[in-house]
Amino acid sequence: MGGHPGGGALVTWLELAEDTPFGLDNLPYGVFSAAGAPDRRVGVPIGDQVLDLTAAAAETAAAFAPLLTAGVLNPLLAAGPGTWREVRESVREWLTERRYADRLRPHLVPLNEVSTHLAFEVADYVDFYSSEQHALNATRIFRPDVTELAPNWKHLPIAYHGRAGTVVASGTPVVRPHGQRKPRNADVPSFGPSQRLDIEAEVGFVVGVPSTPGTPVPTADFADHVFGVCLVNDWSARDIQAWEYEPLGPFLGKSFATSVSPWIVPLAALEHARVDGPPQDPEPFEYLRTSEKQGLDLALEIRLNGHLVSSPPFASHYWTAPQQLAHLTVNGAHLRTGDLYASGTVTGPERDQRGSFLELSWGGREPFELPGGQTRAFLEDGDEVVISATAPGPGGTRIGFGDVRGTVVPG
Repeated sequence: MGGHPGGGALVTWLELAEDTPFGLDNLPYGVFSAAGAPDRRVGVPIGDQVLDLTAAAAETAAAFAPLLTAGVLNPLLAAGPGTWREVRESVREWLTERRYADRLRPHLVPLNEVSTHLAFEVADYVDFYSSEQHALNATRIFRPDVTELAPNWKHLPIAYHGRAGTVVASGTPVVRPHGQRKPRNADVPSFGPSQRLDIEAEVGFVVGVPSTPGTPVPTADFADHVFGVCLVNDWSARDIQAWEYEPLGPFLGKSFATSVSPWIVPLAALEHARVDGPPQDPEPFEYLRTSEKQGLDLALEIRLNGHLVSSPPFASHYWTAPQQLAHLTVNGAHLRTGDLYASGTVTGPERDQRGSFLELSWGGREPFELPGGQTRAFLEDGDEVVISATAPGPGGTRIGFGDVRGTVVPG
C-alpha cells in the first residue's frame, strides 16, 4: 500500500513509489487514449498509472460526471473553483478509501501504455516576456551597444498575442519553418528554411472561468479564473524573428508551433510552491500590485537529445502570473475558457540557467558542448528537446509536471 511520502494522513490503496512526482498531493488533469479504445478520456496520473476519470466518475455516479465526457477539459475548466475542489476531493477520496478499490482498479491504465493529447481547446494564446535576466540577455545579444532594458519593461508585463491554432500537444513533430531572413552582413533578405531554430522554456497558465468584456480582472481574482499550470516550449525561428519584428513584434518567427505538456497541474497542488516574487522597482501601478505570495518556485530542466543543458529557476521571474493576468485584461479584453498565457522564457543569472539556445550560445557566437564532442548553437533536424519541471510539495516531496517534448523535422 502506498503511503503519503510527506508524512501526512493520506494513505492510498495503490502501490506508489516514495519519490513519485504524481502522488496524492499532485493529481493533475489531462486527456489520453489507450490502445484498443481510441476515444479520448479525461485522466489523472497517479504513480505510474492513469486513472480514467471519465469512467471513474460514471462508475461512482458523481454529479460532475457529465463534465468529463467531451474528450477535452474545457467543460471542467468552465465549471469554476467550487467544482474544481469537488472533483479534486472526490479523486483523493476514491484513491484513499479502500471501499473504492475494486470498483476503480479496472479504470487504471499503465502510464506507459497511453497516448496523451492536447488537454484543452485553446481559445487565445498570449506569450509574455517577463524574465529580467532573459530580457537583459536578449537585449545584449541583439543590440550589443545597448546595456539596459527598454524604458517600459519594469512598468508593464510585455507580451505578444500568439496563434492559438498552432498550440500543439507534447510529442508533436516540429516542422522547420520557412520564411524571410536577413543576416546582419547581408545586403538583401533571402527566403528559405530557418537556420536559427530555437526553443523557449516557459510556464503556462490555463484559464477556466471567463470574465466579462470591459471588466479587468484584478490580481486578487487570479485563482477564481486560472485553473492550473503546464509547461510550454515556445519554438522560435530567430532569423525570421530578427528580420520581421520591427515595428510590430513577433509573427511568423513564433506562430508555427508552441508545444504544451500533457498534464495540467491544478493551483491547489502548488500551495507549497508559492513564494514572493522578486522586488519590483519602481513600484507597479495599483492594478499590478499584489498582497500575497504570487510567485512559484518551479525548477525547470532542458534536455537536448537526452543531455541536460540547462536548469532555469522560475522563482526569480520578475512579473508574476497574477500580474500578467491583470495586465492582459486591464484594457477590457475578456478571458475565455481555454485561454493560455505563457510566462516568457525562464532564465536565471547563471549560464546553465538560460532558457533558450539563443542565450546558451550567446546568439550563436559561443556554441555549447554536448557529450561526445558535438556542439550546438541552434537546433538541427532530428534534435529532440524535452523540458520538465518539479515544484515543492508537502513534507519535502516534489510535484511533477511531466514533459513537454518535440523533435525537429525538415520543412
